[in-house]
Amino acid sequence: MNSMDRAPRRAAFTLIELLVVIAIIAVLIGLLLPAVQKVREAANRMSCSNNVKQLGLALHAFHDVNQAFPRGRTIPNNQSFSAQSRLLPFIEQENAAKLINFNVAYNDPANLAASAIIIKTFVCPSDSTSAVSPGQAPLSYRVNEGTTVAMWQGVSDTAGVNKALPPDNGPFFVNNPYRFADITDGTSNTAAFSEHLIGDFNQNISTVRSDVYRPGTYPATADEAVAQCNAADVNNLSIQGVSNVGAPWIYGYHSTSSYWHSGLPNSRSCMFPPSRIMTTAGSNHTGGVTVGLLDGSVRFVSNSISIATWRAIGTRNLGEVIGPDF
Repeated sequence: MNSMDRAPRRAAFTLIELLVVIAIIAVLIGLLLPAVQKVREAANRMSCSNNVKQLGLALHAFHDVNQAFPRGRTIPNNQSFSAQSRLLPFIEQENAAKLINFNVAYNDPANLAASAIIIKTFVCPSDSTSAVSPGQAPLSYRVNEGTTVAMWQGVSDTAGVNKALPPDNGPFFVNNPYRFADITDGTSNTAAFSEHLIGDFNQNISTVRSDVYRPGTYPATADEAVAQCNAADVNNLSIQGVSNVGAPWIYGYHSTSSYWHSGLPNSRSCMFPPSRIMTTAGSNHTGGVTVGLLDGSVRFVSNSISIATWRAIGTRNLGEVIGPDF
């Protein structure tokens, strides 16, 4: 047969060449993926910061209209509404605000429609909302209740268990509508908002960074609360306190709408019944949390901030010196 009559040979990769190409592609993907994730997280963090900024502006607008900030929570305790629910008209959510009936309980059938509305400004894009129960719209951003361990105090402390504790010192607390004049530490030195991760909504799973644990102790100070919370065995499911963390936004409660500066950012949260609490700030951002100050500015605060500085920016009226790590 003449060589001209032979079929042309088909060019193709050998198996070794194909494996080399696949290996190179895998290496490139491995190199690119972290970069893509960093870019995505940078965008999420910027969006999160913008959300907190909007809440800060809303707080100022609310104060202009009402001559005070919204109360951190309300009484009766089992009907408590969040401060965030009062800010809706000031973040262009008038329609959602009109659905709320503040004259009945937050979970009254009259408020179920409002509770289910997803408010984009209330959710950090780095936060996962996949576990949130249907009909309970999530909330990533909490109001600051200070550095004490009291969940209720004064009129709200119906059992009187916290009457010997120091008074609340944050810019938000149950039934107390504070004003700019009450922020004697200065609005640029006092936190208004920070983050807390939305929960797993499962009492059979221990998720340390979002769950609220119940050690069975009874601290009188923030230092005692931190020590007792850190000593708790988080693998013991019997001390699960609250896993339904961060929803619905309409509910004013320690595991839904408030946080305290007793423990450092991204540290454990614990509850100490009756009526004592340590819910901390936390986020999925690398290395820290977003904090909105009462002057409307926003900062990213590192997990490594000193406890003295973190507590100083958590109080409204104690006159602490803010450390250089802020």
